[in-house]
Amino acid sequence: MDVTLLGTGAPQGLPRPGCPCAACATAVGDEARAATALLVDGALMIDLTPGPAFAAARAGQSLTGVRQVLLSHPHDGPVMEVPAGLPQPGRVADGRELALLDGHRVRAVAVDIPGTGYEISGATGERLLYLPPGAAPAGPANGNGRTAGGGGTSGTGPYDLVLLDVAARPDALAKLRASGAVDAATDVVAVHIDHDVPPGSELHRRLAAVGARAVPDGSTLVVGEFHAVPDLPRRTLVLGGARSGKSVEAERRLAAFPDVMYVATGGTRDGDQDWAQRVSLHRERRPGSWRTVETCDLVPLLEAARPGADAGRAGADAGRAGADAGRPGADAARPGADAGASGTEPGRTGTEAEAPGTEAEGPGAGPAGETSPLLIDCLALWLTHVMDDVGAWDDATWEAGGRRALRERTDALVAAVRQTHRTVVAVSNEVGSGVVPATPAGRRFRDELGRLNAAFGAECEQLLLVVAGQALVLRG
Repeated sequence: MDVTLLGTGAPQGLPRPGCPCAACATAVGDEARAATALLVDGALMIDLTPGPAFAAARAGQSLTGVRQVLLSHPHDGPVMEVPAGLPQPGRVADGRELALLDGHRVRAVAVDIPGTGYEISGATGERLLYLPPGAAPAGPANGNGRTAGGGGTSGTGPYDLVLLDVAARPDALAKLRASGAVDAATDVVAVHIDHDVPPGSELHRRLAAVGARAVPDGSTLVVGEFHAVPDLPRRTLVLGGARSGKSVEAERRLAAFPDVMYVATGGTRDGDQDWAQRVSLHRERRPGSWRTVETCDLVPLLEAARPGADAGRAGADAGRAGADAGRPGADAARPGADAGASGTEPGRTGTEAEAPGTEAEGPGAGPAGETSPLLIDCLALWLTHVMDDVGAWDDATWEAGGRRALRERTDALVAAVRQTHRTVVAVSNEVGSGVVPATPAGRRFRDELGRLNAAFGAECEQLLLVVAGQALVLRG
């Protein structure tokens, strides 16, 4: 089964007519996209694009063999012409199936916005799923390849090809993965591409991070043919300064995956309204399907998917015993200014907000706690907690054993990252580029965070630095 993409853009196209934004200004060549429309084996057309006959001709195709035209959504872009000789467009009711004379079968899939998705099967068993712009399958995924409700995906295994609005609805891809409709071999192609994501390399980088790709208008895809799916890194470290967008970048990298465990290392702070507001903002932008765990005990989470991890942890808690006893005057010695450029104290360095109100209360809690992806936000607050534990803010305690205790804790974390079988995205602050802190404790925090970032990053397949909301790839 061949699918020719006559267009891959949003209903208004890219660039949008008359739009002066930077994305539209740079959408040229292969990055210019007409409204998304599909031509399946020259016989079935899904949605209309401006000048479909010319679009087909540019792709080396003809519309003379089209026997059915189906629409997936109300068209709010430019007026669409129906070329002479084509049947009038129609729509299939949710859950109903249409059999075409050439052997294709089309099943209407209910979606969560006005419109209809289509599951198309070829004569030899290849299957694709096409979703309209801004849509996800209706109903919760139940894990057997079908979404709950009468119009869900068919449940006959993963699709060979899925075409959907990945940039605007990564949660739709997460739902398909959770139901088993998309697996590691599924070719996920982004369509309905709009001006909300910069075109070119940034678009392709973001799509590759969630296991998807984009192709130019006029491309023909062979359903079921092997295509190299983007290689997803198991471990990623996202660095950045305060309000740089590092947490948004980290969240974006896991938004298309189900059952993510968000590990908040910052906790709550009674009476701190500013902190509560930051927490609220983070919680609101995270997908509702994510679970949150508030903890700084990261090693058990990283080891959870490794066979025999529990035995290897024997005595770990005992090895930390007595840490609080060596903390005379720790709070008094903590620096009052940030160790780097962010301008906050180390106790608040790093995350832009962590999420209280968790569903799970401990490491690995929950039914999927052993294998779900981890988003750790952030390492700077983890380090602050550990420095509290070992009395690192007090010079005498630091020299008397705090330094060694901190090394042991950071070494254990780095070793766990090296051995983990889970997908991990971690966030940390880059604090070494600002003013030199005025206090020994502040300089100590800055130096230790730099060492931790370097050691943690050395174990990651991908390393990013976020500046002004833009992710710079340092590795991977």
